[in-house]
Amino acid sequence: MKAFVTGSTGFVGANLVRLMLEEGFEVRSLVRPNSRLDNLKGLEVEIVQGDLLDENLSELMRGCQVLFHVAAHYSLWQRDRASLYQSNVLGTRNVLAAARTAGIERSVYTSSVAAIGVDPSGQPTTEQYQSPVEKLIGHYKQSKYWAEQEAIKAVQSGQDVVIVNPSTPIGAYDIKPTPTGDIVLRFLQRRMPSYVETGLNLVHVRDVAWGHLLALQKGKTGDRYILGNQNLSLKQMLEELSQITGLSAPARSVPLWLPLTVAWIDEAVLTKFGKAPSIPIDGVRMSKQPMYYNPEKAIRELELPQTPIRAALKDAVHWFQYIHQDTVRR
Repeated sequence: MKAFVTGSTGFVGANLVRLMLEEGFEVRSLVRPNSRLDNLKGLEVEIVQGDLLDENLSELMRGCQVLFHVAAHYSLWQRDRASLYQSNVLGTRNVLAAARTAGIERSVYTSSVAAIGVDPSGQPTTEQYQSPVEKLIGHYKQSKYWAEQEAIKAVQSGQDVVIVNPSTPIGAYDIKPTPTGDIVLRFLQRRMPSYVETGLNLVHVRDVAWGHLLALQKGKTGDRYILGNQNLSLKQMLEELSQITGLSAPARSVPLWLPLTVAWIDEAVLTKFGKAPSIPIDGVRMSKQPMYYNPEKAIRELELPQTPIRAALKDAVHWFQYIHQDTVRR
Protein backbone atom coordinates (compact mmCIF):
# COMPACT_ATOMS: atom_id res chain seq x y z
CA MET A 1 0.00 0.00 0.00
CA LYS A 2 1.30 3.45 -0.89
CA ALA A 3 0.58 6.32 1.49
CA PHE A 4 0.79 10.05 0.89
CA VAL A 5 2.02 11.80 4.04
CA THR A 6 2.08 15.48 4.89
CA GLY A 7 4.15 16.70 7.83
CA SER A 8 6.67 13.86 7.67
CA THR A 9 9.60 16.14 8.56
CA GLY A 10 8.01 16.98 11.94
CA PHE A 11 7.88 15.16 15.27
CA VAL A 12 4.80 12.96 14.86
CA GLY A 13 5.22 12.61 11.11
CA ALA A 14 8.82 11.39 11.34
CA ASN A 15 7.84 8.71 13.83
CA LEU A 16 4.82 7.73 11.72
CA VAL A 17 6.92 7.37 8.55
CA ARG A 18 9.46 5.16 10.35
CA LEU A 19 6.70 2.90 11.64
CA MET A 20 5.02 2.73 8.23
CA LEU A 21 8.26 1.66 6.58
CA GLU A 22 8.68 -1.04 9.24
CA GLU A 23 5.13 -2.22 8.50
CA GLY A 24 5.74 -2.48 4.75
CA PHE A 25 4.12 0.71 3.45
CA GLU A 26 5.49 2.68 0.53
CA VAL A 27 5.64 6.33 1.55
CA ARG A 28 5.42 9.48 -0.55
CA SER A 29 6.21 12.54 1.55
CA LEU A 30 5.12 16.08 0.75
CA VAL A 31 7.78 18.57 1.83
CA ARG A 32 8.09 22.30 1.30
CA PRO A 33 11.11 23.45 -0.74
CA ASN A 34 12.67 25.06 2.35
CA SER A 35 11.92 22.22 4.80
CA ARG A 36 14.64 20.71 6.99
CA LEU A 37 14.97 17.07 5.95
CA ASP A 38 16.98 15.88 8.98
CA ASN A 39 14.14 13.65 10.20
CA LEU A 40 13.96 11.83 6.84
CA LYS A 41 17.70 11.19 6.40
CA GLY A 42 18.45 7.62 5.40
CA LEU A 43 14.78 6.66 4.96
CA GLU A 44 13.50 5.06 1.77
CA VAL A 45 10.71 7.52 1.08
CA GLU A 46 9.66 9.21 -2.13
CA ILE A 47 9.91 12.97 -1.58
CA VAL A 48 7.79 15.41 -3.57
CA GLN A 49 8.01 19.14 -3.12
CA GLY A 50 4.91 21.23 -2.66
CA ASP A 51 2.68 23.13 -0.28
CA LEU A 52 -0.62 22.35 1.43
CA LEU A 53 -2.31 25.05 -0.65
CA ASP A 54 -0.94 23.99 -4.06
CA GLU A 55 -3.55 23.68 -6.80
CA ASN A 56 -1.86 20.60 -8.27
CA LEU A 57 -1.78 18.64 -4.99
CA SER A 58 -4.07 15.94 -6.37
CA GLU A 59 -1.52 15.20 -9.10
CA LEU A 60 1.15 14.64 -6.45
CA MET A 61 -1.17 12.16 -4.71
CA ARG A 62 -1.89 10.05 -7.81
CA GLY A 63 -1.05 6.40 -7.29
CA CYS A 64 -1.45 6.52 -3.51
CA GLN A 65 -4.26 4.63 -1.78
CA VAL A 66 -4.29 6.34 1.61
CA LEU A 67 -3.51 9.75 3.06
CA PHE A 68 -2.10 10.76 6.42
CA HIS A 69 -2.55 14.52 6.78
CA VAL A 70 -0.23 15.21 9.71
CA ALA A 71 1.11 18.65 8.76
CA ALA A 72 0.05 21.68 10.76
CA HIS A 73 1.43 25.08 11.63
CA TYR A 74 2.06 25.21 15.39
CA SER A 75 2.52 28.58 17.03
CA LEU A 76 1.24 30.19 20.22
CA TRP A 77 2.32 33.67 19.12
CA GLN A 78 -0.61 36.00 18.53
CA ARG A 79 1.24 37.58 15.60
CA ASP A 80 0.90 34.27 13.67
CA ARG A 81 -2.90 34.29 13.57
CA ALA A 82 -3.21 34.64 9.77
CA SER A 83 -0.67 31.92 8.96
CA LEU A 84 -2.31 29.53 11.46
CA TYR A 85 -5.68 29.76 9.74
CA GLN A 86 -4.15 29.63 6.28
CA SER A 87 -2.09 26.48 6.92
CA ASN A 88 -4.35 24.62 9.34
CA VAL A 89 -7.81 25.42 8.04
CA LEU A 90 -7.42 26.28 4.35
CA GLY A 91 -4.55 23.80 4.05
CA THR A 92 -6.68 20.97 5.45
CA ARG A 93 -9.56 21.90 3.15
CA ASN A 94 -7.26 21.80 0.13
CA VAL A 95 -5.49 18.58 1.11
CA LEU A 96 -8.77 16.69 1.61
CA ALA A 97 -10.24 18.07 -1.61
CA ALA A 98 -7.11 16.95 -3.45
CA ALA A 99 -7.40 13.49 -1.88
CA ARG A 100 -10.95 13.18 -3.16
CA THR A 101 -9.90 14.20 -6.68
CA ALA A 102 -6.93 11.81 -6.60
CA GLY A 103 -9.12 8.85 -5.60
CA ILE A 104 -7.58 8.36 -2.16
CA GLU A 105 -9.53 5.51 -0.53
CA ARG A 106 -9.14 6.51 3.15
CA SER A 107 -7.62 9.45 4.99
CA VAL A 108 -6.43 9.88 8.56
CA TYR A 109 -6.46 13.50 9.68
CA THR A 110 -4.21 14.50 12.58
CA SER A 111 -6.16 16.91 14.72
CA SER A 112 -5.23 17.56 18.37
CA VAL A 113 -6.78 17.57 21.83
CA ALA A 114 -6.31 21.33 21.41
CA ALA A 115 -9.35 21.26 19.12
CA ILE A 116 -11.48 19.61 21.84
CA GLY A 117 -10.61 21.86 24.77
CA VAL A 118 -10.75 21.00 28.47
CA ASP A 119 -13.90 19.73 30.19
CA PRO A 120 -14.80 22.31 32.89
CA SER A 121 -16.20 19.52 35.10
CA GLY A 122 -12.65 18.67 36.13
CA GLN A 123 -12.91 15.11 34.80
CA PRO A 124 -10.40 13.99 32.16
CA THR A 125 -11.81 15.12 28.82
CA THR A 126 -13.21 12.57 26.35
CA GLU A 127 -14.14 12.74 22.67
CA GLN A 128 -17.74 13.43 23.68
CA TYR A 129 -16.92 16.87 25.02
CA GLN A 130 -16.43 19.91 22.79
CA SER A 131 -15.51 23.31 24.12
CA PRO A 132 -17.25 26.24 22.45
CA VAL A 133 -14.72 27.50 19.93
CA GLU A 134 -14.65 30.97 21.48
CA LYS A 135 -13.47 29.42 24.77
CA LEU A 136 -10.51 27.65 23.20
CA ILE A 137 -7.44 29.63 24.27
CA GLY A 138 -5.48 31.14 21.42
CA HIS A 139 -5.56 31.06 17.65
CA TYR A 140 -3.67 27.76 17.39
CA LYS A 141 -6.39 25.85 19.25
CA GLN A 142 -9.15 27.65 17.40
CA SER A 143 -7.50 26.99 14.04
CA LYS A 144 -7.28 23.28 14.87
CA TYR A 145 -10.98 23.29 15.77
CA TRP A 146 -11.90 24.83 12.40
CA ALA A 147 -9.52 22.46 10.61
CA GLU A 148 -11.30 19.52 12.24
CA GLN A 149 -14.59 20.94 10.95
CA GLU A 150 -13.12 20.72 7.45
CA ALA A 151 -12.50 17.00 8.01
CA ILE A 152 -16.09 16.57 9.22
CA LYS A 153 -17.39 18.41 6.12
CA ALA A 154 -15.36 16.05 3.94
CA VAL A 155 -17.01 13.07 5.64
CA GLN A 156 -20.43 14.62 5.13
CA SER A 157 -19.63 14.93 1.43
CA GLY A 158 -18.84 11.23 1.19
CA GLN A 159 -15.11 10.94 1.96
CA ASP A 160 -13.73 8.24 4.24
CA VAL A 161 -11.85 10.25 6.89
CA VAL A 162 -10.90 9.24 10.44
CA ILE A 163 -9.77 11.90 12.93
CA VAL A 164 -7.09 11.35 15.57
CA ASN A 165 -6.44 13.78 18.42
CA PRO A 166 -2.98 13.27 19.95
CA SER A 167 -2.50 14.68 23.45
CA THR A 168 1.14 15.52 24.31
CA PRO A 169 3.64 13.25 22.52
CA ILE A 170 7.04 12.59 24.07
CA GLY A 171 10.01 10.80 22.49
CA ALA A 172 12.65 11.00 19.78
CA TYR A 173 12.83 13.18 16.64
CA ASP A 174 11.32 16.23 18.37
CA ILE A 175 13.40 18.41 16.12
CA LYS A 176 11.82 21.84 16.61
CA PRO A 177 11.24 21.08 19.58
CA THR A 178 7.60 21.06 20.75
CA PRO A 179 6.80 23.04 23.93
CA THR A 180 6.92 19.83 25.99
CA GLY A 181 10.14 18.74 24.33
CA ASP A 182 11.51 22.17 25.16
CA ILE A 183 10.72 21.50 28.83
CA VAL A 184 12.79 18.30 28.65
CA LEU A 185 15.63 20.11 26.90
CA ARG A 186 15.64 23.04 29.35
CA PHE A 187 15.61 20.56 32.24
CA LEU A 188 18.68 18.84 30.79
CA GLN A 189 20.40 22.19 30.27
CA ARG A 190 19.65 23.23 33.89
CA ARG A 191 17.54 26.14 32.65
CA MET A 192 14.39 25.31 34.62
CA PRO A 193 14.66 26.73 38.16
CA SER A 194 10.88 26.66 38.80
CA TYR A 195 7.58 25.49 37.37
CA VAL A 196 3.89 26.42 37.24
CA GLU A 197 1.10 24.31 38.68
CA THR A 198 -0.40 22.66 35.62
CA GLY A 199 -0.74 19.21 34.09
CA LEU A 200 -0.66 17.34 30.78
CA ASN A 201 -1.67 14.03 29.27
CA LEU A 202 1.57 12.46 28.04
CA VAL A 203 1.90 9.69 25.46
CA HIS A 204 4.87 8.02 23.78
CA VAL A 205 5.16 9.44 20.27
CA ARG A 206 5.54 5.93 18.85
CA ASP A 207 2.15 5.05 20.37
CA VAL A 208 0.77 8.10 18.58
CA ALA A 209 2.26 6.76 15.34
CA TRP A 210 0.62 3.39 16.02
CA GLY A 211 -2.64 5.22 16.71
CA HIS A 212 -2.54 6.58 13.16
CA LEU A 213 -2.05 3.14 11.61
CA LEU A 214 -4.68 1.60 13.86
CA ALA A 215 -7.11 4.39 12.95
CA LEU A 216 -6.51 3.57 9.29
CA GLN A 217 -7.26 -0.10 9.96
CA LYS A 218 -10.02 0.07 12.57
CA GLY A 219 -11.27 3.64 12.97
CA LYS A 220 -14.86 4.54 12.23
CA THR A 221 -15.40 7.05 9.46
CA GLY A 222 -16.04 10.51 10.91
CA ASP A 223 -15.11 9.52 14.48
CA ARG A 224 -12.33 11.10 16.47
CA TYR A 225 -9.95 9.28 18.79
CA ILE A 226 -7.86 10.79 21.59
CA LEU A 227 -4.35 9.31 21.32
CA GLY A 228 -3.11 9.70 24.89
CA ASN A 229 -1.90 7.83 27.93
CA GLN A 230 -1.10 9.20 31.39
CA ASN A 231 -2.20 12.39 33.11
CA LEU A 232 0.68 13.96 35.05
CA SER A 233 1.19 17.29 36.73
CA LEU A 234 4.18 19.23 35.45
CA LYS A 235 5.76 18.69 38.86
CA GLN A 236 5.36 14.91 38.49
CA MET A 237 6.83 15.04 35.00
CA LEU A 238 9.89 16.93 36.26
CA GLU A 239 10.30 14.44 39.10
CA GLU A 240 10.25 11.60 36.55
CA LEU A 241 12.98 13.39 34.60
CA SER A 242 14.95 13.71 37.82
CA GLN A 243 14.68 9.97 38.43
CA ILE A 244 15.85 9.24 34.88
CA THR A 245 18.75 11.67 34.76
CA GLY A 246 19.88 12.07 38.36
CA LEU A 247 19.47 15.84 38.01
CA SER A 248 17.54 17.76 40.64
CA ALA A 249 13.97 18.75 39.84
CA PRO A 250 13.01 22.38 40.50
CA ALA A 251 11.75 22.64 44.07
CA ARG A 252 9.49 25.64 43.84
CA SER A 253 6.47 26.67 41.82
CA VAL A 254 5.69 30.22 40.75
CA PRO A 255 2.24 31.83 40.76
CA LEU A 256 0.71 32.09 37.30
CA TRP A 257 0.58 35.89 37.38
CA LEU A 258 4.37 36.06 37.27
CA PRO A 259 4.99 34.30 33.90
CA LEU A 260 1.80 35.89 32.57
CA THR A 261 3.17 39.36 33.36
CA VAL A 262 6.54 38.49 31.81
CA ALA A 263 4.79 37.11 28.71
CA TRP A 264 2.65 40.23 28.34
CA ILE A 265 5.69 42.52 28.58
CA ASP A 266 7.62 40.23 26.25
CA GLU A 267 5.00 39.78 23.53
CA ALA A 268 2.84 42.89 23.77
CA VAL A 269 5.43 45.54 24.61
CA LEU A 270 9.03 44.61 23.79
CA THR A 271 8.19 43.24 20.31
CA LYS A 272 7.30 46.80 19.32
CA PHE A 273 10.95 47.67 19.88
CA GLY A 274 12.22 44.81 17.74
CA LYS A 275 12.89 42.27 20.51
CA ALA A 276 12.03 38.66 19.70
CA PRO A 277 9.57 37.41 22.37
CA SER A 278 10.48 34.34 24.42
CA ILE A 279 7.23 33.53 26.28
CA PRO A 280 3.87 33.48 24.44
CA ILE A 281 0.90 34.88 26.33
CA ASP A 282 -1.39 32.12 25.07
CA GLY A 283 1.05 29.45 26.23
CA VAL A 284 0.89 30.78 29.79
CA ARG A 285 -2.90 31.19 29.66
CA MET A 286 -3.28 27.55 28.66
CA SER A 287 -1.48 26.42 31.80
CA LYS A 288 -4.20 27.89 34.03
CA GLN A 289 -6.07 24.57 33.87
CA PRO A 290 -4.58 21.04 33.80
CA MET A 291 -5.04 19.56 30.33
CA TYR A 292 -6.06 16.03 31.28
CA TYR A 293 -7.64 13.61 28.80
CA ASN A 294 -9.16 10.12 28.74
CA PRO A 295 -7.91 7.87 25.88
CA GLU A 296 -10.21 4.95 26.77
CA LYS A 297 -12.05 5.01 23.41
CA ALA A 298 -8.82 4.64 21.40
CA ILE A 299 -7.61 1.90 23.77
CA ARG A 300 -10.89 0.03 23.43
CA GLU A 301 -11.67 0.49 19.72
CA LEU A 302 -8.20 0.84 18.19
CA GLU A 303 -6.17 -1.12 20.77
CA LEU A 304 -3.91 1.91 21.20
CA PRO A 305 -0.64 0.87 22.92
CA GLN A 306 0.11 2.37 26.34
CA THR A 307 3.88 2.45 26.63
CA PRO A 308 4.96 3.57 30.14
CA ILE A 309 5.58 7.30 30.22
CA ARG A 310 8.97 6.84 31.86
CA ALA A 311 10.07 5.00 28.69
CA ALA A 312 8.83 7.91 26.57
CA LEU A 313 10.71 10.42 28.72
CA LYS A 314 13.86 8.24 28.58
CA ASP A 315 13.68 8.18 24.79
CA ALA A 316 13.27 11.95 24.71
CA VAL A 317 16.19 12.45 27.11
CA HIS A 318 18.51 10.20 25.10
CA TRP A 319 17.55 11.87 21.82
CA PHE A 320 18.09 15.39 23.15
CA GLN A 321 21.39 14.34 24.72
CA TYR A 322 22.53 13.09 21.33
CA ILE A 323 21.28 16.06 19.29
CA HIS A 324 22.41 18.72 21.76
CA GLN A 325 25.71 17.24 22.86
CA ASP A 326 27.26 20.70 23.03
CA THR A 327 24.85 21.97 25.70
CA VAL A 328 23.71 18.80 27.49
CA ARG A 329 26.01 16.65 29.62
CA ARG A 330 25.25 12.94 29.68
